[in-house]
Amino acid sequence: MPETPVLYVLNGPNLNLLGVREPHIYGRETLADVQALCERAAEGASVVFRQTNHEGELIDWVQEARTEAHALVLNPAGYGHTSIALLDALKALIIPIVECHLSNPAAREAFRHQTYVSLAATGVVSGFGAHSYELAVKAALRLVQERRSAPTV
Repeated sequence: MPETPVLYVLNGPNLNLLGVREPHIYGRETLADVQALCERAAEGASVVFRQTNHEGELIDWVQEARTEAHALVLNPAGYGHTSIALLDALKALIIPIVECHLSNPAAREAFRHQTYVSLAATGVVSGFGAHSYELAVKAALRLVQERRSAPTV
């Protein structure tokens, strides 16, 4: 892999509607705004930023990240609560995985309190609106840096 860290930021269903869908919950920032925020937060790392409404495509990208990325930031949206297939794909990764949510799922409806993604994630950032992505990107890149500086045995 290249020396410049490659960070995948993947977004699940309905996130293409950011800014117009339930802005009282998800904020007024658009997905383009979130992408720009992630690219600024990455401070020179390469960011692959994608969104899909299709579960299989999201899983394909997770599998691609296994060999192409140093870390993954994932906002699974509704798939976090429903997709065992997504969990299985994530369990094949050995890179850091940071689960990211705009809202705080634990403060919402009971069915949102747990996600399958959390079972594979290194950590979770939620509840800070678009700022959640900035925090998640910085955390993911810090984990990459820590892995690179760890002594080999």
